Formats: sequence, C-alpha cells, structure tokens
Amino acid sequence: MEIIDFNTTDSLINRFVAELRDRDIQTDRMRFRRNAVRIGEAMAYEISKRLEYSAKQVVTPLGTAEVRTPDDDVVLCTILRAGLVFHEGFLNFFDEAGNAFVSAYRRYTDDTHFDIVTEYLASPGIDGKTLIITDPMLATGCSMETCYHAMLAKGTPRRIHIASIIATRQAIDHISSIFPDATTTVWCAAIDPTLNEHSYIVPGLGDAGDLAYGDKD
Repeated sequence: MEIIDFNTTDSLINRFVAELRDRDIQTDRMRFRRNAVRIGEAMAYEISKRLEYSAKQVVTPLGTAEVRTPDDDVVLCTILRAGLVFHEGFLNFFDEAGNAFVSAYRRYTDDTHFDIVTEYLASPGIDGKTLIITDPMLATGCSMETCYHAMLAKGTPRRIHIASIIATRQAIDHISSIFPDATTTVWCAAIDPTLNEHSYIVPGLGDAGDLAYGDKD
C-alpha cells in the first residue's frame, strides 16, 4: 500500500494545515471550512494524475483539438458529518463523479471505549470504479474500516484512494491490514505521532466536525 505524506514536501497544503491546527485561527468557522476545501482541491489534483487517460477529439468553433482526459469512473465517498467540507473540495475537481455518504460515528461505552456505529449509506454502484474515500481525521482507522465494509455492499472498486487531512501511524497500520494492498493509496496532509486516552489525534487539531459546523450535544 502506497502512503503519500504531503508534510514531507513543501507546498501550500502545509500552510492550510497550519491554519486548521492553529487554535486562534480555527475559531473562524468559515476560514476553517475554506482551508479544508482547499486541501481537498489540492489532493484531488494530485490524485487526478494517477487516473487513466486517453485522447479525445473536441470540436472548437475553429476546428478540432485533441485533448487527453480521464477515463476513470470516479465515486467520491465521505463519512458524515466531518467529511462533508473536505468532500466538497474533491467535488470541485471531480465534478462529474458519483457521490456516496456513510454515517459512521463513535458510540462511547465509557469515557475511553467506543464502538463504530453505521446507520446510513447512500451510494451508487462502485463495481470496477475508482473509489475515493475522504475523511479529514484518520485517528484509529476504525471508522474507515466500517465505511469500507459498508461500501462493499455496492460492489468491488478497481482502485481505492483514501484521503485524509491528518492521520496517525496507528490508523495507517490498521487500514493496511484491511484494504487491498495492491490497489489502495493513502493520501495524508500530515501524519501525527499518537492518540490520547480518548483516541483523539495528538497534536491534531481538535474535533473537525465541531470546528466546521458547531458544537453538538
């Protein structure tokens, strides 16, 4: 399984991540959402380089031009609700893609233990398609695992791209044991070292869903 960590190279993605992390800047919800969208757009562009292309003829007002465009049938999948704003960035680039939505959330059994609960799935068929799963925070990998198993009810994708803003090595190791190694690529804006006792990423950025859309009861 290939792991792409954008934090190891210099690009504007690092600036967007820095603003998402900054506890003073992140109080501006609109700016938080915009930075998440911009990271999604940047990742979508990079992922687009891995698609399969062929030449097509385009008729212009003055003649015919040959343009190489993607052949992949793409499905964008996100995990509600934190993934919505990140998903938007991908949809801005993959504007003709099918869209899938999975509600996978933590149901705590005590202060530190939880189960992943899935109550909703809306998706087109994914058999033979390129599946891009977006989740801004890849903490333990359990939500991603649950999402993937739910999506398999819709078929078997030809290629899988997992996109995350901040991941942990623990989560990457976990999903490496779940997803097909030869056809899966993981894209991360940063990989953080650890989790706290509540399984939140440290240093992380906090609760992405709350920062984007407001606190929940």
